[in-house]
Amino acid sequence: MARTRSDSPTLFNLPVRPDFQMEAGLLREGLAPVAGLDEAGRGPLAGPVVAAAVILDVNRLPDGLDDSKRLSAEARDRLFEAIIEMAVSVSVASLSAASIDGSDILRASLEAMRRAAAGLCVTPLFALADGRDVPPGLCCPARAVVKGDQRSQSIAAASIVAKVTRDRMMTRAGGVTPAYGFEAHMGYGTKRHRSAITEHGAVSRLHRMSFAPLRDLGPSLPASERRNTDQPLVEAGDKHAIDRQPA
Repeated sequence: MARTRSDSPTLFNLPVRPDFQMEAGLLREGLAPVAGLDEAGRGPLAGPVVAAAVILDVNRLPDGLDDSKRLSAEARDRLFEAIIEMAVSVSVASLSAASIDGSDILRASLEAMRRAAAGLCVTPLFALADGRDVPPGLCCPARAVVKGDQRSQSIAAASIVAKVTRDRMMTRAGGVTPAYGFEAHMGYGTKRHRSAITEHGAVSRLHRMSFAPLRDLGPSLPASERRNTDQPLVEAGDKHAIDRQPA
């Protein structure tokens, strides 16, 4: 796992909102197109980790891009649609709870970012990845950017796409397993979620059994609901990768 030199910003270096300065510098060096990479879902007790890769059109930057965590759900949904419409290419990839349990959440997050970058319909010449680590095996050179979703508009766009996609997947999971309220907490360890785990046990294919407090539990969803756990969270025909070729 390649760790880059520290790119930790000081408080005074963080812009009020992410800008396009890093991308512009890379474009001046001839490293176009540039992709932003980010993930959503490292902390929850349930559900996949989802990553997105976005190549923005320098002439059509969506207004209001920001770290997805600093936006309301309504603003994220609006920007998601704008990114899909205006970006050169968008790709999404996810790794399941079982894949996370089979390695660890950091490796799974980096692998999801690698897959998202590989799914772009336009091959980037450089990538900006949120965090401290460059995903191994990327299709292009890359730089890890600490707090990248607050500094780079490309990373901010990826964070929005990843967050909205994952939230929609967990909302679907809430319809399949209503006892757990996934549509309300998105798999995070809220009091309601922990109480549901205590009462009903873990849900096969959804809960991350390597995470506390799930390590000592086994799947024990009531039989009346267990039959639904084999239904896909995303129905056939739903798009996980959405790309637009440059005009």
